Order: sequence, then C-alpha cells, then structure tokens
Amino acid sequence: MIKYISTRGESEKLSFEQAVMNGLAGDGGLYIADNIPGFSSQEITEMANLSYCELALKIMKPFIGDSIREQDLITIIHNSYKDFRHNAIAPLKQLGHNEFLLELFHGPTLAFKDFALQFLGNLLEYFLQKSNDNLTVIGATSGDTGSAAIEGCKGKSNMQIFILHPKGRVSDVQRRQMTTVCDKNVHNLAIEATFDDCQDIVKALFSDIEFKEKQKLTAVNSINWARILAQVVYYFYAATALGSPTKKISFCVPTGNFGDIYAGYIASKMGLPIDKLIIATNSNDILSRCLKTGIYDMQAVNPTISPSMDIQISSNFERLLFDLYNQDSLEIRNLMLELRKTGKMQLSQDALKNLREKFSAGSADDELTKKTIAQIYDQTGELLDPHTAVGVAVARLNHDYTNSPVVILATAHPAKFPDAVKSASGVYPRLPEYLSHIMTKPERLSEIKNNINEVKDFIIKNS
Repeated sequence: MIKYISTRGESEKLSFEQAVMNGLAGDGGLYIADNIPGFSSQEITEMANLSYCELALKIMKPFIGDSIREQDLITIIHNSYKDFRHNAIAPLKQLGHNEFLLELFHGPTLAFKDFALQFLGNLLEYFLQKSNDNLTVIGATSGDTGSAAIEGCKGKSNMQIFILHPKGRVSDVQRRQMTTVCDKNVHNLAIEATFDDCQDIVKALFSDIEFKEKQKLTAVNSINWARILAQVVYYFYAATALGSPTKKISFCVPTGNFGDIYAGYIASKMGLPIDKLIIATNSNDILSRCLKTGIYDMQAVNPTISPSMDIQISSNFERLLFDLYNQDSLEIRNLMLELRKTGKMQLSQDALKNLREKFSAGSADDELTKKTIAQIYDQTGELLDPHTAVGVAVARLNHDYTNSPVVILATAHPAKFPDAVKSASGVYPRLPEYLSHIMTKPERLSEIKNNINEVKDFIIKNS
C-alpha cells in the first residue's frame, strides 16, 4: 500500500485521502508517494487501446489504493472530463516533422489546469461527503490555476474556496474567468504583490498549524499530490499514441511552478520511456539557469506576455530535489533553509549530474515568443498562446529532432491572451461562445495588501 511522506521528513506517513485533504505537510514539505508503481512494456503497449478515462483509472488506481472504491473512482474520473470539448480529451496535433502539440486546453477554462482541478474538486467533494465535513480550499494563481480551481469547486456546499492572484499581473480573460463567478462559496483576493508573494502567503497559512486545523485548510496549488497524479496521465496518453514504448518520446513543457513537467518525471519513473524532459521558461528563467549553473538563484520577477510563468519560486522543484538527493530529507530541509535565508541554493555535483541526465532547459524572451507565434501562424495557420509559443521556441532551440519526436504541451487557448497573440500575429483570437459573456459580466473581488494577517482575517470572516 502506497503511503505519502513529506520531502522534509518531519510529518507522519499518510494515506492518499489524508495527503489530498492536507495539501501541504505540516513541516512545510510536499507530500510524495513512498514508492512509485511501475508498468511493463507490454502493459504500456496495451494502453494505446484505452480511452482517456480508462487510462486515467489504470494510472491513478495504484496511487489511490483503498481510499476510493474502484466504481466510485470511475465515476469521479468520468465526471472530471465529461465537460471537455474534444472527444480525445487531450488531442495531439502535428506541427512539423517529429514535432507535435498536445492540446491541453479543451477543458472548461481553456487551460491545462482543468485536467487536475476538475479531478481535485470532485475528489474533495467525495471525501467530504464520506466524512460529512466541511473544508476551506485555498490557492495562489499566476493566472490559470485560479479559474480552473474555481470551476472545480464552485457551488459545492461543503467547501469555501479562496484564490489569491497578483493584482494587475494576470490577463483580463484570466481575471474575469475568476471574478465573474457568482457562487457564494467563491472568494477572489487580488493581492498587491507578485505570484511568488501570493504563494508564500499560502505556504505560511499551511505552516500555521493552529490556523490550518481551525479553518480546515487544503491546497489546490500543484503542491497537492492529486494534481500531479492527474497530470501524469496525459504523458502516457500522448506517448502511446506516438508508438511508445517501442519509441522514445521527448516532451517540452512551458513551466513556472515545475508541477506539469514533474508529472512527466513521475511518468518516466513508472516506466514510460521518455528521452528528454525539456524545461521551457520565459525570461524569468531561474529553472533554465539552475540547470546550466547548478545554482538556484532567485532574482526579481519581470512581467512578460506569458504571465503564468512569471515565477521565481518553483514549488514542485523540491519534490525533484528530494529524489536527486536520494530522498535525504535533512538535505532538503537545509537546502530550503538556505534558499529562504539567502535567495539561492547550490546543488551538489551528484544532484546536478542526475538532473541533467533526464532534463534539459532553455528560455524564450518576449521578442522570441512573439516571433514564434507569428512564424507558426504563417507556416501552419495555427495560433499559439504565448506560453505554448515559449515551449515551441525552446524545443526548436534545444531538441535534436532526428533523435526522437518531441511533444510540446499546449497549455492554454490563445483566446486567454488575445492582446499578446494579436500583437504577434495580427489575428485576434476569439473566446468560444460559451465563455464570451465573461467580458461583460460584473466582477466580484477583494483587493488586499501583501499581508498575511489581512488574508487570515478575510478567510476567518468569510469561511
């Protein structure tokens, strides 16, 4: 039976249900499975014949164990993906020779976060109904997590959801997808700060054990293991569609918080033969610099046209470090303390060597991102959102296309970033009809200073 342990080693082992409901460990660490189940080549070959929901069941069930009955899990998975607007759920589209887009934007809020947060919302509701309990859901967003989390949790009578976003640092569409939701259990907090500051507040709330327990907090950020688990599925789905396991596939992932690409790492540990995982960053390139220098060095966050990646604290990187340091929780505690005190941490030579064996990295600034959007539109007629364009640009700079096919994760619909896309391509991408109303609906949000006590007071007052 798989149990869940903290990367910092000072919290007890938990069941899947407990890890999901807790979100972040009390010692500040992130939960991770104490062993990773594997699949044989034959089993992976057979996955090519499964529907997306059937595949999700096969991937998720070993991690969940007896926390959920199989028939209930089947229902949860089906309900999580029934509102996606493409029959394949995660369709592949060929962009060029040995180059594919994995379209992850066909969910309710037009972003890859829907894969995890529709699932997590249904999981939380299931566990709460079983225990006849209530919950306070909290998360920070750089743009897409918030709307996807709200979509997954809105209207659920047994939970209140509080989403923190950096005021003025998300696109108008991203903001309105959150602030035009009128359900009484939804609370949007515009924080006068960066995303990293919002994320720090969330982590601090979970570290306050008395507050966490009194308010019954759980996290929807990618610090919640259930989100990682849901994202593992589409790596298997794409790779088997392209001939895995007889063919190795590379993936290029636009990422800021490292959760989406970390899911690819878990897929590789489960037996999926991935050639390279390519980290694609914008000019806030802390992950790319770390891979090249071995030093994780925080700098000021620069606003870009790909705002969901305007991040310097990549929370899920801690999960990878835990493996790179042979699951030595004392080393992880020391590294995180060093980062907190100095704003940087130095990876050991062995850890850096292990990192480079599976990962490569690159960055694309706004100029290259715009150039890529224009180039792809001229060549193929395909409109890319800025984050996906970062992925395409980095893949083309860093991948050997003769060695293995590369799948670039298309993380958002271009209509979520219409101004940036129009500036680059001359074409204004329209929202799907079912979302067009959000641009005229009244907004509901609360503006709050970058102050944890003010956030605490707001949660207490409204939960």
